[in-house]
Amino acid sequence: MKNTSILLRLWGDYACFTRPEMKVERVSYDVITPSAARGVLEAIYWKPQIRWCIDRIHVLAPIRFMNIRRNEVSSKIAVNGPRKSMKDGKGRLGIYVDEDRQQRAAIVLRNVEYAVEAHFELLDKSEHPKKHYEMFKRRVEKGQHFQQPYFGCREFSCNYEWQDPAEISHCPESLQGQKDLGYMLHDIDFDEECTPRFFRAVMTDGVIEVPPFHGNEVLS
Repeated sequence: MKNTSILLRLWGDYACFTRPEMKVERVSYDVITPSAARGVLEAIYWKPQIRWCIDRIHVLAPIRFMNIRRNEVSSKIAVNGPRKSMKDGKGRLGIYVDEDRQQRAAIVLRNVEYAVEAHFELLDKSEHPKKHYEMFKRRVEKGQHFQQPYFGCREFSCNYEWQDPAEISHCPESLQGQKDLGYMLHDIDFDEECTPRFFRAVMTDGVIEVPPFHGNEVLS
């Protein structure tokens, strides 16, 4: 493992890693996406001098889906609306939830548990990697975070703890063998006008190898 590598155990009651091809109802991917895992790490420890990269995802609990209904707003705030209101000095700057609420069905995951292997890259070469590694580990052990980590939706909170590689649980029997999960969102390329990038996720005995973000296996 690299000297910037970490292993974190994540678990929670519910999760929803929404497939982008579903336009109305939310339908979750089978497992956590690399971008969602990165979001958990950044919620715990984010610094402009480093960039988190997900290397491997261990699925430690059987994949179970359930149907729920959630309250959501039915519209978005257009960019030009607040600008015009601020220029004119009148108008609405936001959305009133009570007037814009609607119920939508969602297919979510329940009782999820993962072990995420990741490392960070230094964006500032004057920084020392050990400093950031120790600060991250200390924050994990104390349960500190900048904001509550969550699994896809903010109401689905994520628990976390430092994981010893020798203590990773064996994958459930239902996950043994090889399973093709299809194309999965890797992350968003913010340098290319927020372009989503995807990779072919294959789970082998509960483990998904995540290719490098700019590797040949990742497609726009």
